[in-house]
Amino acid sequence: MRAHRTALALLLGGLLAIVAAYASVLLPRDGASWGSWAMAIGTSLVLVAFMLLGLAKAGRALGLLWLVLGFTFLVCVMAFGAALLLSPAGDTVLFGGLPRRAAIVLYGVGLLPLVVLPVAYALTFDRVTLSEADLARVRAATASERST
Repeated sequence: MRAHRTALALLLGGLLAIVAAYASVLLPRDGASWGSWAMAIGTSLVLVAFMLLGLAKAGRALGLLWLVLGFTFLVCVMAFGAALLLSPAGDTVLFGGLPRRAAIVLYGVGLLPLVVLPVAYALTFDRVTLSEADLARVRAATASERST
């Protein structure tokens, strides 16, 4: 239940940060600087919140998966932040066929967590996936649904 509440709080915080980022466009010129960071942090929070909602099950502790979620959040914020901090002038250097900013976001947010998340999932598969009791409950619900 704690993980579920934490996920909902992170989701709400992330969505509010994204709303603030969109609202910053309506402000004078100085709003754009913090608005970009609000979008980067809000997007990272929403990503981790949805991951946590998928992991949250009643009565099951996440253990070391908190570290994996924290790692994912930090990697996403650092990748978005690095792209924001790079100078837009002279962005003609290609990295893997992409401009530097696009490469940092794509490889940082898209690929780096893909190295860690499947390993963490495999190591915790028995603990966080459906138990035999859960499967029996799903099968019983499916059977009762088919009979009606």
